[in-house]
Amino acid sequence: MSTSTPEAASAPNESNLPAPGRYVIDPTHSAISLTIRHLVAAKVRGRFTEFSGEINVTEDRLASTTNVSINVASIDTGVGDRDDHLRSGDFFDVEQFPTATFTSKGVTAASDGMYVLDGELTIRGITKPVKLDLVYGGDVVDPWGSTRAVFNASAEVNREEFGLTWNQALEAGGVMVGKTAKIEIDVEAIIQTDQG
Repeated sequence: MSTSTPEAASAPNESNLPAPGRYVIDPTHSAISLTIRHLVAAKVRGRFTEFSGEINVTEDRLASTTNVSINVASIDTGVGDRDDHLRSGDFFDVEQFPTATFTSKGVTAASDGMYVLDGELTIRGITKPVKLDLVYGGDVVDPWGSTRAVFNASAEVNREEFGLTWNQALEAGGVMVGKTAKIEIDVEAIIQTDQG
């Protein structure tokens, strides 16, 4: 499982990284989306509306960790029948596997402002290594005095490696659903005080 990344740089520019601390993802200002080919050429896009997680930024920035948990039943493609099919045993099987998780094991500097997040993705109880292209978008103090850090990450995975094997052959050739799924994560995370 791989995603295209620039050649690793020798050292990170820490001015392009957040301050150390524990950051909790704000789901109301974040998004986790999924895109996959349908009928060979078209694309279907969906998003998960319920998720949580935190980012622990250490003094050694490249040792920072991330944990994200997704309620898979919250998948929303805008079409109810399709969403029900995705929740069924043909795909996510949410009754048996209600949660998908991502846990990072470290960060690698790729180029100025670009990083690779090394971790493990678990779907349907199957865990596979995955590398996400990561961009830190900076931080800002919101009107309530909280510091928010912005992160964008993406990767392409083979859905069949996670047991999402359902498909249907087309009379004209090819199959209904593509194997490759693109995952995109856009996050605002709030740094926590000692009391947070």
